[in-house]
Amino acid sequence: FEVGDKQSVALAASQRFHELYGANGAMRLLFTRLAALAPTDLTVLIEGETGTGKELVARALHDASKRKKKPFVVIDCGSLTPGLAESLLFGHERGAFTGAIGARVSPFVQANGGTVFLDELGELPLDLQPKLLRALAERRVKPVGGDTYIPFDVRVVAATRRDLIGALNDGGFRSDLYFR
Repeated sequence: FEVGDKQSVALAASQRFHELYGANGAMRLLFTRLAALAPTDLTVLIEGETGTGKELVARALHDASKRKKKPFVVIDCGSLTPGLAESLLFGHERGAFTGAIGARVSPFVQANGGTVFLDELGELPLDLQPKLLRALAERRVKPVGGDTYIPFDVRVVAATRRDLIGALNDGGFRSDLYFR
């Protein structure tokens, strides 16, 4: 498979990568890249239109990784409601706010040792982005209403349908989070 005029890339021999299937050159190139990324703990950003299988790619990365026996937890950033977003990301203590009748564990803590999939990261409200950045940088979360931080060890895979570079330029997405 030729990339430009200067470089050739070996394609995966198989037409499958875990639950993904494709026989054309683009899919086999994707499988080659996924096979190289899977054994690492690198953070991965998957871009693509709605319905293109971004979550399947994230799941395949997890299933091919050394973390495959640990949880794969999905956080749908597009469905985080403004009033509860921080609680849904970082957890909360019982009584932290009206309606918090029990404690909620952060998905990062639930996925400890495994993978967190941040679906539709481009939809994450701007005010939550620095908080997520801090959690990812420090590898710990403090539940809403809590006094102590809880450490976690996860691989982060994120996906978006948005043009994050355009959002960076428009001020709709933080550059430090993008580069993290």
